[in-house]
Amino acid sequence: MAYTKRQRAKDIIDLLKQEYPDAGCSLEYDEAWKLLVSVRLAAQCTDARVNVVVEELYKKFPSIEALADASIDEIEAIVKPCGLGHSKAKDIYACMRMLRDDFGGVVPDDFDKLLSLPGVGRKSANLIMGDVFGKPAIVTDTHCIRLVNRMGLVNGIKEPKKVEMELWKIIPPEEGSDFCHRLVHHGRAVCTARTTPACDACCLKDVCKKNL
Repeated sequence: MAYTKRQRAKDIIDLLKQEYPDAGCSLEYDEAWKLLVSVRLAAQCTDARVNVVVEELYKKFPSIEALADASIDEIEAIVKPCGLGHSKAKDIYACMRMLRDDFGGVVPDDFDKLLSLPGVGRKSANLIMGDVFGKPAIVTDTHCIRLVNRMGLVNGIKEPKKVEMELWKIIPPEEGSDFCHRLVHHGRAVCTARTTPACDACCLKDVCKKNL
């Protein structure tokens, strides 16, 4: 009988759970709006650097209202080490103003409303839905896209939204968020991008399409 993508996905999920039982988001936050800020800063920047930079940002601007009242230049001066400083500062400023003015200072738990916020795309909205609100989510970051193609869960698809749509067909909704976090850990430690993947040491070597 053929080994289906759904069966492969289940096996991969189970094996990653054993390998990374406590995998979670590596961006540090204690309020939903802070995760929105961090995920915008994380574009083309490491999560570790973002976690350092936001400490200073929140010291000076400790709330949605404070950031909404700040100037773009003030925000940019702090977030510049994350790269693309002006663009990110502009989005953060606009996002906080919209949260304040249109959503009563509360991050919405609705996917489409999240997408309406400046600087928030599908990846960010899914991260918020999964991590903050515990709702079904699939975060198609670079690790996810690389790994699910290598593993054979999708076939040669690189566009994030298309990868997401394919994964929704085979990943149980309640598993999506944690599955994507585990892919990040696995992509950093084993199934790397810049060096040769450590297939011999991989917990998925018996189910990964790359090895079959």
